Amino acid sequence: MTIKMIAIDIDGTLLNEKNELAPATIAAVQAATAKGIKVVLCTGRPLTGVQPYLDALELSGDDQYAITYNGSVSQTVSGKMMTNHSLSYNDFIDLEALARKLQVHFQIETPDYIYTPNKNISAYTIAESMLVKMLIRYRAVGEISRDLTISKAMFVDHKDIIDRVNAEIPQEFRDRFYVVQSTPFFVEIMNKQASKGNTLGELATKLGFSADEVMAIGDQGNDLTMIEYAGLGVAMGNAIDEVKEAAQVMTLSNVEDGVAAAIHKYVLD
Repeated sequence: MTIKMIAIDIDGTLLNEKNELAPATIAAVQAATAKGIKVVLCTGRPLTGVQPYLDALELSGDDQYAITYNGSVSQTVSGKMMTNHSLSYNDFIDLEALARKLQVHFQIETPDYIYTPNKNISAYTIAESMLVKMLIRYRAVGEISRDLTISKAMFVDHKDIIDRVNAEIPQEFRDRFYVVQSTPFFVEIMNKQASKGNTLGELATKLGFSADEVMAIGDQGNDLTMIEYAGLGVAMGNAIDEVKEAAQVMTLSNVEDGVAAAIHKYVLD
C-alpha cells in the first residue's frame, strides 16, 4: 500500500493536550508533503479555525486542501470551494424548533458567522467562537435570512444535557440528516451527504486517488466515517472506543505525538 493522501483530524489528534502543534508533528507533516503526499486537515472547524495550523505546517495555495465543517465543505486552503453540502432554510427552521422542544442551546455556522437564536448565549457557543475565530451574531428566528449558506447546525450545552438530547433526537431527523456527537458538549447536524468520510472520498476521487491510497487519523465520533473510508484507518491512542474498533491500526496519543508516529511508521519509513 502506497499512501498518497493523509487525512488528519485537528482537535485531539493533530494538536496536543495544550491545543498546540508539537514540533515533531510539524516536522513529520512537512516531510510527507516534501515527498508529494497531500496532507488534508479534516475538521469540524471553519477555515478560519484551521488557518493558523495551515500556516504553521506551510500548507498553502490552490493545490493544498482542507475539509471543514465536519465534511460539509471541501476547499483549497486558499478558499476555493471544491464540494459544498449545506443545510436549507427549511432545515434550519425544523432543527431550531427541535432544539426548543429538547430544551438545548442551538447555533448554526455559515462561512462568515456563528448565529444563535438564544438570548442567553451558551458558554459553549462563546468558546466555539474563540476557538474557530468567528464572530457570533444573535438573531431571532424570523431575522435569519433565507439566503444564508448554512454549513452546519449544532446543539451545544453541558454534557448531561447533550447526553440526554442525543438520546432523544427523533429517528426521522437521523434519517434526514447526518447527526454526530463530536465532543461531550456538541451534537452536530449536517446535510445527509456531509461527513468527513464522504467528502474525503469525493476529494480523493477528484485528485485521482483511491481509498487504498488514503490514510486517515482521528479520535472522535465525527472521525469514524473517514477512518472507515480510508485504506488505512488510524486511531489515536486517546481515541474513543468506537474509533479504535473501526481502525486498522492504533498510534500513540496526542500527548505522545501520535500523528508524527503514524506518519513515520506508515508513510515515511
